[in-house]
Amino acid sequence: MHDYRQIDAYLQANLERSLDELKRLVAQPSISAQRIGLEECAGMVAEMLRARRFQAEIHPTAGAPIVVAERRGRSQKTLLFYNHYDVQPPEPLELWQSPPFEPQIRDGKMYGRGVSDDKGHFAARLFALDALLAEEGELPCTVKFIVEGEEETASANLETFVHQNADRLKADACIWEFGGVDHTDTPMQYLGLRGIQYVELSVELLSTDVHSGLGGSIFPNAAWRLVWALDSLKGPDERIRIPGFYDDVKPPTERDRKLMAQLPDMAQEYRERYGVPYFLKGIQGGEELKIEEVFSPTCTICGLTAGYQGPGSKTVLPARASAKVDFRLVPDQKPTDILTKLRAHLDAQGFSDVQITDLGGDAPARTDPDHPFVQLVVETARDVYGKPMALVPMVGGSGPNYLFVNVLGMPVATAGLGYPDTKAHAPNENLRLDLYLKHARHMARVIREFAAS
Repeated sequence: MHDYRQIDAYLQANLERSLDELKRLVAQPSISAQRIGLEECAGMVAEMLRARRFQAEIHPTAGAPIVVAERRGRSQKTLLFYNHYDVQPPEPLELWQSPPFEPQIRDGKMYGRGVSDDKGHFAARLFALDALLAEEGELPCTVKFIVEGEEETASANLETFVHQNADRLKADACIWEFGGVDHTDTPMQYLGLRGIQYVELSVELLSTDVHSGLGGSIFPNAAWRLVWALDSLKGPDERIRIPGFYDDVKPPTERDRKLMAQLPDMAQEYRERYGVPYFLKGIQGGEELKIEEVFSPTCTICGLTAGYQGPGSKTVLPARASAKVDFRLVPDQKPTDILTKLRAHLDAQGFSDVQITDLGGDAPARTDPDHPFVQLVVETARDVYGKPMALVPMVGGSGPNYLFVNVLGMPVATAGLGYPDTKAHAPNENLRLDLYLKHARHMARVIREFAAS
């Protein structure tokens, strides 16, 4: 491997400057769910790339703009970075120790909405490029970026864009938007994402809410109707009852099981961090928990709304009820197929009056853990973290990685600055400054060694 002493010295000496740039980016709200600040933030992202002499273009979509940038490098190889500039809504605001869009550094951490997910990753990668450019005056290989503004809302317009711009995005490999270390500070290599199909189920039976004394025994109740419909989706045994739901599920391979067995048992960590009283299906922990966590599809009620839920009592029969439901999917399930089967199931169970609103979906996708690019990313971490990355064949979350793995046909590796208490999506989101620096150091090594590989 190359000598990185000068690179590391540059990064250490210029850390504060890079963090100031990140602060400016975080201070620009960019909330895709509320359509706040997206055009302004896309403009900032493009300018940050142009400051490094990237050819950056802002492409309008039906939703948020997508930024695509490229700078030619010394070798013929091309590395693509996928990031996003949109962030989650900051509410509840009263739980933040400092304003979410006024980033502050306290006790070795930077706090603010988006500092970890995902603006910190983007800024740290630019920081790594700065170090390479400072030492060599050019990039070791061609580097491309695609930075979207709707990742937090299911990347609604990304698929169309990727299909229409496949040549523009062509590369030999891709670094994904997130990554990090586990509770032992071991860097993790997440090689696959579950898919997702997110829906809203709704029932509207009356033109208005009604006095429960008038209608309780003679009018249909939307809340009960929805509860019964939801009850048909999954049994107490946690088995999803939609016919054909499991048809395309591929079980984990022996290689998957061996890799999962090497990961730490998270049972006690989950009990302490989340107050988990017990795990589903009678699972106690160990390998069974690890496999179940990521290789089983899910049906989760994410939210329920009906009638009166304020203080005290209000005797009302709800005219309308709704529920947000997500299905996490595993290879080779397809979101559109699950949507079709959900509609058929509800109709067959007599719930044709339950409306389904498609709130977006992504297919699951994975990268081979033994791919040379993955191994390069894993091994270059050793010089920064004191140990190579641990291989994780799948994680429970979702994202549009299938577009890069299956449509663009490239290996996707993860690396990042997250850690278990980063609080992404929650109040007091934060990043550790030491991990920000380590991620920049790691990315400098990945880019240079990839160019030479």
